[in-house]
Amino acid sequence: MSEIQNLMNDLRAGRINRREFIGQSLAMGVSLSGIAMLLQSCGGGGGSAANPPIKWSTWGNAGEIQRFQEFTKKYNTDHKANVTLIPVPSSVNYVQKILTELNGGVAPDLFYAGDGDIIKFVQNKTIVELTALLGSSKSHSKVDEYLPGLWGASKTKSGKIYGVPVDCNPLVLWYNKKVLQDAGVTDDPATLASQGQWTRDKFEEIINKVHAKGKYGYVLDDWTLPVYSWITPQGGTVYDEDGYGQFVAQDDAKAVEAFQWLAKGMQSKTLTFAGTLPKGTGADLAFISNQVAFVSAGRWYLPEFKVAKGLEYDIVPFPSSTGKMEPAGVALAYMVINNKTKYQDAAFEFLTNFVSKEGQTFRLQGGGNAVPSIKGPDQLVLEGNLPAHAQTFLDARNAGYALFPAEMGTPGLSDDIKTTFQNIWLKNADVKDTLGKISAMANPRIKDAQSKVQ
Repeated sequence: MSEIQNLMNDLRAGRINRREFIGQSLAMGVSLSGIAMLLQSCGGGGGSAANPPIKWSTWGNAGEIQRFQEFTKKYNTDHKANVTLIPVPSSVNYVQKILTELNGGVAPDLFYAGDGDIIKFVQNKTIVELTALLGSSKSHSKVDEYLPGLWGASKTKSGKIYGVPVDCNPLVLWYNKKVLQDAGVTDDPATLASQGQWTRDKFEEIINKVHAKGKYGYVLDDWTLPVYSWITPQGGTVYDEDGYGQFVAQDDAKAVEAFQWLAKGMQSKTLTFAGTLPKGTGADLAFISNQVAFVSAGRWYLPEFKVAKGLEYDIVPFPSSTGKMEPAGVALAYMVINNKTKYQDAAFEFLTNFVSKEGQTFRLQGGGNAVPSIKGPDQLVLEGNLPAHAQTFLDARNAGYALFPAEMGTPGLSDDIKTTFQNIWLKNADVKDTLGKISAMANPRIKDAQSKVQ
């Protein structure tokens, strides 16, 4: 097959656009009249290539899916594009569905990848490396416009990028003002934080009063990022080498002490593991029903809390050893491109619009449930002063970190660590011994996983 025939096939498939076709044809020595004839044979100047059928997929609740549909519709109108959203209901195992579709060659052109799942697509080479595209003129934003702590395992240790953070959810403590008031608490946590006095001792003093009134002081959810968000603010180290290395918490005195504090709180019942709540009662429901003082979550609770009748709430960072805000976890998802898409340019054009300042502004405006991952549209988070200290979300994002790449980048590891932590929360297992078991289990797997993505 001739070079010009290959070029025509690329144009028809959408792998290059009309301008690129003309430029490359001229470089091959094709005359302008000849190019015009070639374009006509491709169908009226590359019309099909300019409007390829692109499919993308994500999970989400009804409100999120509606906003995604609105964005897709607007994008199609503005760009004369042909993009279709394929939402995946919460009842379906999203990542397994995508993996099955990738294996069968019927996966969408681009899709969301969760922070614990993106490494599976990197390792099996089913998604496009985006480093060059993000650095090109095709990108509507540059890499350094995104908050540096948010890349996680979407960026390898050597700097290769495979996914872009679509937005983010920095973990904070939501607190129920009525529960605190009923317990006789006079200190406002957000005020203490603004004064640099929000320490773990202050937090413990408050939840002791709440527990004495028969309410839950704090509910710890059953995944690793909220756990680590109690360790790092106390100066503890969980993984070395900036999060790409080994699990070292068992050898770090501050980390061990912070884990022991959590364990002691579980034993005294001032802290409660979410897995022990009554069946059907999540941390959010306990909060809305004024049964718990503090829960840890991102901005995703805002739509639910702001419509709960009579609920009084605010947010505060995780307490720290310094009394000031220290790094804590940020929940993330990434947009990635199917390595077998026939329309990589069109897929990237949608991706870069979706994650750009303008794209995130459209998706998050009007009381959205996330925080921009890109610098610029911070005002979205401050709309309506909900909650009163909404600036805390932005500060926590700026200081925070994605789930450590060593853990995020090792398939199944986060779930295995979470399960091992349950021995501490539910069975009073020795903290240092348990951390040592995690290290012995995790580090060989981390080494193997990292060797596959360099």
